[in-house]
Amino acid sequence: MPVTHGSNGKFVLSEKGLLTPSNCVLALIDYQPQMLFGVGNFDRQDVINKTVALAKATRIFDVPTVLTTVESTSFSGYMWPQLKAVFPDQEPIERSSMNSWDDKNFVAAVQQTKRKKLIIAGLWTEVCVTFPTVQAINDGYDVFIVADACGDVSPLAHDMAMQRCFQAGAKPLTVLQTILEWQRDWAHRDTYDAVMDLAKTHFGAYGMGVEYAYTMVHHAAPTTYARYTLPVGAAH
Repeated sequence: MPVTHGSNGKFVLSEKGLLTPSNCVLALIDYQPQMLFGVGNFDRQDVINKTVALAKATRIFDVPTVLTTVESTSFSGYMWPQLKAVFPDQEPIERSSMNSWDDKNFVAAVQQTKRKKLIIAGLWTEVCVTFPTVQAINDGYDVFIVADACGDVSPLAHDMAMQRCFQAGAKPLTVLQTILEWQRDWAHRDTYDAVMDLAKTHFGAYGMGVEYAYTMVHHAAPTTYARYTLPVGAAH
């Protein structure tokens, strides 16, 4: 059977080369303002949107996540507040090295999870993603790169970096593919509603299609969101 129930009543997914919430660890690398300023291959707001969706998914599926930043106070700025809101109790590992795999604290955090499937997303692709990817593969990790949550200074820079990673043995992912690979079966009701919320909040036409199906086909009440409150001091 491809899907069974564990002792805790939750679904246990088959692996056979696929990612499951219990066999991987995610590294989010250098999501900082200065790094985003230099992104020129994707729309910057889309990078924020996709990365936040990926971060939320790790909370839904209880996937261990390593956060790391580089030279926060001297150059790059602090980790995006949108990500801090997803991980309010987790401080990113601060580095001086461009390559996270050169930082013993980062490597120790990955090793501590005891998982050999390493998902990487970060800024910029040609350095902060490529360098740890190549070295982690050399150290025996099965590395996956979430391409649309990465960014680089130009389309060429991103594409060449991804090709180098693929040649080293890494595997490509998108954010939505990662989330659906973790979900795998719509009968997994313990995560279904949260995944649908991600779709409606972060995935454009797909999310609108979900909302349409809920309301017009299944006659559910429209989705409601927290009422918008003007920031203190805003003009009325």
